[in-house]
Amino acid sequence: MTQLLWNGLFVGSFYALVALGYTMVYGIIRLLNFAHGDLYMLGAFVGFGVLSVAGGLATGLGFVALLIVMVISMLVTGTAGLLLERVAYRPLRGAPRLSVLITAVGASFALEYGMRLVAGPNPEVYPVRLAGDPVNLLGARITIQQASLILIAILLMAGLQWLVMGTETGRAMRAISQDPTAALYMGINVDAVIARTFFIGSALAGAAGVMAGGYYGKIDFLMGFIIGLKAFTAAVIGGIGNIKGAMLGGLTLGLLESIGTAWIGGQWRDVFAFSFLIIFLTLRPTGILGERVTERV
Repeated sequence: MTQLLWNGLFVGSFYALVALGYTMVYGIIRLLNFAHGDLYMLGAFVGFGVLSVAGGLATGLGFVALLIVMVISMLVTGTAGLLLERVAYRPLRGAPRLSVLITAVGASFALEYGMRLVAGPNPEVYPVRLAGDPVNLLGARITIQQASLILIAILLMAGLQWLVMGTETGRAMRAISQDPTAALYMGINVDAVIARTFFIGSALAGAAGVMAGGYYGKIDFLMGFIIGLKAFTAAVIGGIGNIKGAMLGGLTLGLLESIGTAWIGGQWRDVFAFSFLIIFLTLRPTGILGERVTERV
């Protein structure tokens, strides 16, 4: 059971990082950015490209190289998120939501098959793997590298929580989420704050992509599709629009998958997780930490 809990928390930390981007964007402009999972894929491929260019140097540095590449990937995917917001979403901000939703789906396919043209259709093996001698802790086999990645994920999530709750940018984000028109009248640069939100959320997805590449060892151009669905599921379970809820939802989904794999087999893992989502939302439609809100018009 300890091993199941550890595996669930480890995978759940990936889901939580990606889910944060979903919940931040939805919380501010009520947009379901279905291209967000593909930024996770982009982050993994950016890391792959940098590590491949570095060659033997990256292999020699091992985990340190992965951390350096993670920072580079966060900058690249954050910039990609900025461009996505500026080109695809900002011109449609006043359009019907269905139009924006279709645009998000189109952006997702553009990123996926654009990467297919660049990197090819075949899976790639990550140049640096998170390998190490496991340590037995309370019955669970844990490596230092795995523990380090969970620590990094916790630090990133804690840093985001501090940014949102303790800085001027965070106060502006919260003000826009309440009433963007009133925030504009109060002198807040709404476009700039929304752009920063996309940058931060996309950067977190890029970090998760590098972590997943180093852990699983294989990446492909469609890897963002399923992680996008699962991260969206995690955000909904936690209460979409709530940052703490996204973190909790990601960890919950990771634990569900780990337990489901042990109980009924790996091939039923996704069935188990999404069935739980259906049952859970039937009982609590707002999610774990979500609240009923009046729709803005």
